[in-house]
Amino acid sequence: MGTISEFVDVDVPLHTAYNQWTQFEEFPQFMEGVEQVTQVDDRHNHWVTNVAGSRREFDTEIVDQLPDERVAWRTLAGDVRQRGVVTFQRLDRTHTRVNLAMEVETSGLAEKAADALGVLDRRTRGDLRRFKDYIEERGSESGGWRGRVAPGG
Repeated sequence: MGTISEFVDVDVPLHTAYNQWTQFEEFPQFMEGVEQVTQVDDRHNHWVTNVAGSRREFDTEIVDQLPDERVAWRTLAGDVRQRGVVTFQRLDRTHTRVNLAMEVETSGLAEKAADALGVLDRRTRGDLRRFKDYIEERGSESGGWRGRVAPGG
């Protein structure tokens, strides 16, 4: 599994950054290659991606979600294997650090080569920069889910 770890500082309060991140169906607005995310229930999402002409579908489960702190997930079924966590750190009243750490299992020669060349790291860095632009241009979250998803719950 390849490991990706990136962060971005956003010029919005912690609750705004967290609330926007919980709007999974809006991920295609700032994540390259993500065509659609359908939130099935509080714990499950269905993803459709298209990266370099390779269309993939997979399901994720949120395994830990604590408002204003973190959202952790793993894939359950489909064409992609990954797990990760995004955490939110208050820098001051109006600035937040968004940290993203993922483990991605690459499959196929092209994906393994892309991982070795740092393509996944650059794509993740770009997604976080686009999230920064997205939330800062909006100035406020489009919604938010403040519920708790406990590990093993």
